[in-house]
Formats: sequence, C-alpha cells, structure tokens
Amino acid sequence: MRIKQLDYIVKIVELGSVNEAAKHLFITQPSLSNAVKELEQEMGIQIFQRTQKGMVLTTEGTEFLAYARQILEQVDLLEEKYKGTDKRRRLFSVSAQHYAFAVHAFVQLIRSYEENEYEFTFRETQTNNIIEDVSTFHSELGILYLNAFNEKVIRKLLKEKQLVFHPLFIAAPHVFVSKKNPLVGKKSVTLADLEDFPYLSFEQGRVNSFHFSEEILSTLYHKKSIRVSDRATLFNFLIGLDGYTISSGVLSRELNDENIVALPLEVDETMELGWIHPIQKPLSPMAEEYLRYLKEHIIDYGFTIIE
Repeated sequence: MRIKQLDYIVKIVELGSVNEAAKHLFITQPSLSNAVKELEQEMGIQIFQRTQKGMVLTTEGTEFLAYARQILEQVDLLEEKYKGTDKRRRLFSVSAQHYAFAVHAFVQLIRSYEENEYEFTFRETQTNNIIEDVSTFHSELGILYLNAFNEKVIRKLLKEKQLVFHPLFIAAPHVFVSKKNPLVGKKSVTLADLEDFPYLSFEQGRVNSFHFSEEILSTLYHKKSIRVSDRATLFNFLIGLDGYTISSGVLSRELNDENIVALPLEVDETMELGWIHPIQKPLSPMAEEYLRYLKEHIIDYGFTIIE
C-alpha cells in the first residue's frame, strides 16, 4: 500500500467520479482504475462497487476511507514538521440545517485561518442529505436537532450509518418574524396567535417525512403554508409577507438581517441541537477548532453547553 493510492481513493470520493479524479490528479483514467484495483487486491477488500452511475463506496470501503483520511492527515503533519514543506491546501466541510450560528462559527474559522490557500465547504441542506454527507465523508461534521418527536427515527438512521450524535445545547422553540409583524411587542406568542400568518418551512426533498422536518410541530395543519429551500428566501418572505417560521431562537447579530426578531413560542417542547460524526473516525484539528467557535458563539447567546 502506498500513500499515493490513499490519495487516489480520497480524490475519487470527493469528486464522485474516476474520470474527474484522474483529471485532477493528472493521470489517465485506466491508470487510476488499475491503482484502485491493485489496492483492493492487496487489502483483500472491495472498496468501490462499480455501477452504471459510477463508483460507489461499499461498507468496507467506507470504513477504509476513514482510516485513509486519518493516515493522510498524519502524513501532512509529518511533512510540515520535518521536511519543511509548504502546508497542503486545507480541506474542511460541514453540512447543516439552516442555522445562522453554525454559519457564524464557520466564518470565524475561515477568518482565523492564516494560509493563502484553502478549500472549505459549508452545505446548508436537507436533513437526510446531512446524514448522507457525513456517512460518506463528504462532510466531516453535520449540525441538526433532535426532539421527542423525531429522536427515535433519527437515532435509528444514525446507528445504521455508524454515526453518533453529540448534543450541544437545549433550546426552547421560538418563532422568527419581521420586526414589523403585528405580533412584535408580545412577550411570547401562542399557536393561536399565528393562525392567520403564513407559515414558512424548509423543504426536505424526496425524503419529506415529518421526522426530517427542520421545524418542530411539523404535523400541525397551517391554513397558509410556504416551503422554501434557503434561508435568504425564507427571511425575504418573513419580511414581505409577515410570515413566520419556528426555530431555536438563536439569531446571529453579525449575519442575520436586522429586520428579523425571535419571539418565544408557548409550547411544551424543546429542541436538542448538536453535531454528528462517524463513530470510529477521530476529529481533525480543523473540526476541533470549528466546534470551539461553535460553542463560543452559542455561549455568547446565553445558552449552556451540554458537556
């Protein structure tokens, strides 16, 4: 087994295609395919399943990839320390539900990174995509929430994907509304108060189960309901239509529109927000740094971190 072969495996997974990986690695597609086959034969496992849609990681391949990434990270550290080589282009990726605090922490991470070259990815995406991204190592961490309604289903899926949920903090549900909304000024609002206002939620694509909803109380009927795919559109509708959405109540003062406010919602519910990660894969130094910023931001908004 050679370090270069591990690089090949990681690149194929990152780009999702042998052809694209070969282009980025400046080798021919047959040479890359042969290198993968040789590694599989040497290790005695099948890393990829060859399908008409391309190369798909097998269960063994997924586990192998976790170890390969760990080895490559250690090689980087050794080369930087003893060979005096320039640091490699850093790669780091997070997938999350639509939370401004998660974005804010990512911004702080990038600001703190002093190198001239990097490649960071932040995916605000659907709940099922978050789980898939982390389980296939497209993202190192995922940010989502659990509550009494969705916990059993989500934890079952995480177990199947060999992922673990680490709680960060408990939040009481709030509604986000425009500061011009007639409800602003109330200390808290009830579901009855919200009946005549448009309800905004994030679409969940093909996996549109209530258990994958980003908003609690997802099974409730709403006279006016609008689904959107991104936070900017949702905020525009909050302002333009006097709509509302249900979330954790954590608004980033730096990144959120100053026209949006959070009002406590009078329901007997809580949200446990946290991060997911592969069970057997240790966190990279960059992931540790991101979590540090994430926790600092959460504490700054008055929440207690769950240890």
